[in-house]
Amino acid sequence: MSATATAELDELWSAVAEPTRRRVLDVLLDRGEATATAVARELPVTRQAVTKHLVVLDRAGLVEGRREGREMRYSVRPQRLRAATRSLAQVAAEWDERLAAIKRIAEAAAAAQREDPRRETP
Repeated sequence: MSATATAELDELWSAVAEPTRRRVLDVLLDRGEATATAVARELPVTRQAVTKHLVVLDRAGLVEGRREGREMRYSVRPQRLRAATRSLAQVAAEWDERLAAIKRIAEAAAAAQREDPRRETP
C-alpha cells in the first residue's frame, strides 16, 4: 500500500473512530442534508463541536458541504462511505483470519497437552 493510501486510510479510520462523528453521519444520512445547527439540535453537543466534527469528516471525504446563501449545508458522500465500508470490512476479515489461526494453534496445543500431559506447551 502506498504512503498516500495509508494516510487516507488512517484519516478515514480516525474520522469514524469517534462516536460523535458516527452520530453526525447518522443524522446526515437520515436527513439527506443539514446544517451544523440542525445536526447539533439532534445531538448532545454544541454547533461549534458539530462544525469541528464536520471538518474532520470532510477532510476524510465522507461529507461535503455546499453553500446556500449564508448557510453551509452538509451531506454524506455515498461513494466514499461505500469505499469506507469496504475498507473496514476488509480489515475485519483479515482480523478474523488471524484470530482463527490463533484459535487453531491454541486448540492444537491443548490437544497435544491432553495426549501427553508431560509435554510442555509452547
